[in-house]
Amino acid sequence: MSILDDISSAVQRGKKKEVKPLVQQAIAEGVDPSAILNEGLIAAMSVVGEKFSAGEVFVPEMLVAARAMSAGTEILKPHLAGESAEPLGKAVIGTVKGDMHDIGKNLVRMMIESKGFEVTDLGVDVAPETFVTFLQEHDDIDIVCCSALLTTTMPAIAATIRAIEDAGLRDNVKIMIGGAPVTQSFADEVGADAYTADAGAAAVKAAELVR
Repeated sequence: MSILDDISSAVQRGKKKEVKPLVQQAIAEGVDPSAILNEGLIAAMSVVGEKFSAGEVFVPEMLVAARAMSAGTEILKPHLAGESAEPLGKAVIGTVKGDMHDIGKNLVRMMIESKGFEVTDLGVDVAPETFVTFLQEHDDIDIVCCSALLTTTMPAIAATIRAIEDAGLRDNVKIMIGGAPVTQSFADEVGADAYTADAGAAAVKAAELVR
């Protein structure tokens, strides 16, 4: 097994304490930092994402793998700085107004970041006007991600999309929505660009939307 396979395996198993020295070892051995990132860390999260979508692993495993990946990325960052570390795209994410759930949102953020996006997290209970203000202040955002975990907060997704339309910003961004009660038919109804059932699929879709 190569060192990149070792890194990937450690991330998939969520072994943060193994990932750090392995990344340091790979750097010391002169492995290309972008190969460590893409073939070691990001490749591992893609596997975890696929397993999550298939129901083979669950939220706790996803979270520990994402933390292990982040630990590896932190060590790698200074070595990547010299390269054109241009993000794949920029996204903003938040759980909509009235909804305090954040585990799903955090997973989506980590998975989208693992694809190479720069993500701003607005947190939970985010009002439509907060999304609008953020987009007005940051005109380089590609994707807006909104989640609702309760049936009662789903209308806030529609209100957020309407607010973005009313502000004249709708053509500038792609809007992705998700959360337990959300469906494809609801996404069609409110005019979202994409709906995905889980964090792994969300990351794949986000990459598709910017390409």
